[in-house]
Amino acid sequence: MVDKKTILVTGANGQLGSEMQAIAVEYPTYDFLFVTRNELPIDDEAALEKYFSMHRIDYCVNCAAYTAVDKAEIESEKAFLINAIAVGNLAKYCKTQHATFIHISTDYVFDGTSTSPYKEEDKVNPVNLYGASKLKGEAFAIFNNPDSIIIRTSWVYSSIGNNFVKTMLRLMKERESIQVVSDQLGCPTHAADLASAIMQIIEQVNENTELLNQQGASAHIFNYSNQGVINWYQFALAIKELSGSVCAVHPIPSSQYPTPAKRPQYSVMDTSKIQQTFHLAIPYWKDSLLKCISQLLV
Repeated sequence: MVDKKTILVTGANGQLGSEMQAIAVEYPTYDFLFVTRNELPIDDEAALEKYFSMHRIDYCVNCAAYTAVDKAEIESEKAFLINAIAVGNLAKYCKTQHATFIHISTDYVFDGTSTSPYKEEDKVNPVNLYGASKLKGEAFAIFNNPDSIIIRTSWVYSSIGNNFVKTMLRLMKERESIQVVSDQLGCPTHAADLASAIMQIIEQVNENTELLNQQGASAHIFNYSNQGVINWYQFALAIKELSGSVCAVHPIPSSQYPTPAKRPQYSVMDTSKIQQTFHLAIPYWKDSLLKCISQLLV
């Protein structure tokens, strides 16, 4: 009998971690270890060292992160500890066990000045401290464990946790009208689709390792989001339509909705590399949004 491979998932109660838990039943050939921040605070290196000494890990999917984009402007030390230093330590301990480390990063490593979809090798230049902390995490991961796989994603939402979709649904119930920024372009990502993609990558990663190692420095970095390009206002309109809301939705420029942290104006990423490397079929954003809203309205 072949021993089952073990997948460690950090940040288990977040959006992506929760979706990983939801699909785990579809992969009975793996043992899963789901840990929350209380069970394994990744910013505590002593806790990491102890955990890895007590468990045999074959794959680690790091869904844990400091995600408060605006608060990161004043809590930069905390953001860098969780999003950078802790990521490097996770990568290091994965390497000691020859475990594949898969880390989730963000479109915010780019400055948003492009007019065409960002490729993995394009110049990075974060415009806020959250993006800077995530970029440093990528660097630490690859430095400590060159076989690390980095997945940059954007506009993540789920039926679980706090996100744009759930916020819009709540506001549309509470108000007669809302205003939504219309001059920031990007690609929504349903966390359930990303979780599925991660499992497909895990099942193929060993056969692709040699190929990736023959490529350049960005070989282990991948972009993932749902298909299609929209702005936040269009996203809100789709949420209104699919939920049957009668709330009026009005477009406004970013200048009318100032935030402590600057946002990239253009966050569209080219996902062709991850599709081709791991033979992924990525769903269209509105199809995935419908699935999510259907879950929320049950």
